[in-house]
Amino acid sequence: MKRLYSIILIVSVMFTVFPVEANFAYAEEFKVNAQGAILIDAESGQVLFEQNADEPWYPASITKVMTLALALEAVEKGKVKLTDIIRPSENACSYGGSQVWLDPRDEFTLEQMLIAIAVGSANDASVAVAEFIGGTEENFVKMMNDKAKELGAQNTNFVNSHGLHDDNHYTTPADMAKIARYAISFPKLLELTSIKHYTFREKPKELILHNTNKLLWRYPGTDGIKTGTTSQALRNLVSTVQKDNLRLIAVVMGVDQSGGHFSESIKLYNWGFATFKYEQLYDKGQVVTSTKVSKGKQQVVPLVATKKIGSVMKKDNEESKIEPLIKVPSYIAAPVKKGDKVGLVEVWLEGKLINTIDLVAGDTVEKATFFDMLEKTFKNVFCY
Repeated sequence: MKRLYSIILIVSVMFTVFPVEANFAYAEEFKVNAQGAILIDAESGQVLFEQNADEPWYPASITKVMTLALALEAVEKGKVKLTDIIRPSENACSYGGSQVWLDPRDEFTLEQMLIAIAVGSANDASVAVAEFIGGTEENFVKMMNDKAKELGAQNTNFVNSHGLHDDNHYTTPADMAKIARYAISFPKLLELTSIKHYTFREKPKELILHNTNKLLWRYPGTDGIKTGTTSQALRNLVSTVQKDNLRLIAVVMGVDQSGGHFSESIKLYNWGFATFKYEQLYDKGQVVTSTKVSKGKQQVVPLVATKKIGSVMKKDNEESKIEPLIKVPSYIAAPVKKGDKVGLVEVWLEGKLINTIDLVAGDTVEKATFFDMLEKTFKNVFCY
């Protein structure tokens, strides 16, 4: 671990950690039995609780959260499809530990491989997907580290796609929370990680995968995301729970006791949901405001929220009020396409910027023709 901490010290000097705009971090007496832990609001990234959250630790298989996220990002960008066939390499098939016993003669879809990773924590499937997306696992690992830096996870260094132990493979609870928040922005991620059982193959011998995240059974509202256990890392868990319009993400790392990564996460969630509430101003897709359209067939266009707009607040603080600041131009020029970004809403709480939500055009507005403009002029002159 001395070597690990030396590396982190160097990385900390080289990079500035992205600041969190609002950090509650209440209840100094509240502790969890883990090397490090954090609880955040999934919507805004607000930190609700942290304990040694910036301390480096070995991630083990929670590494695969990034592997899954990059694969789903590639799907969203159209680089690959979930129906694409993956034929695992000899290299991928050589990985042991948690595995689905891949063979070079196998053919599985990308979606099947992602399920093997999400449900069965398969190391061989992780490498197969990494090679499929990145060409080589080394290229994919570079993508992982680049994405980590992009997300503000500056105290993270990945050297593989699966999490098998390496002294130079490390992260922090705070960084993993940022990575998890990005990962669940892809709806498919929670669809995959909420699968409890999955028949990966039927022949020559049936292989049924059982999800390693026991919170799916033990804590209502849980739908993700990943466990990680090695002798060096001990027990880690990145999880998320949705309850009463509030989604929280918890990360616990370095838990010693058997099953403790589940019980300590439950402790975090019980405290979080008892302490905080979500106050919503606008729902996703709801019209927030409108703006004028210059030279358009319509004079105005409605602007809708791309995400729900609101904030996490302490339940016992009735004085705090959310202050939305709407920023849109006084007019925009036609043509306007539905979904075009036009403005934004800043969400402020107690003088701190909590979140920023894009506003997009709710309708398509075509550019007015000469006859449209003539008709409009006629109405203005003779009808008013």
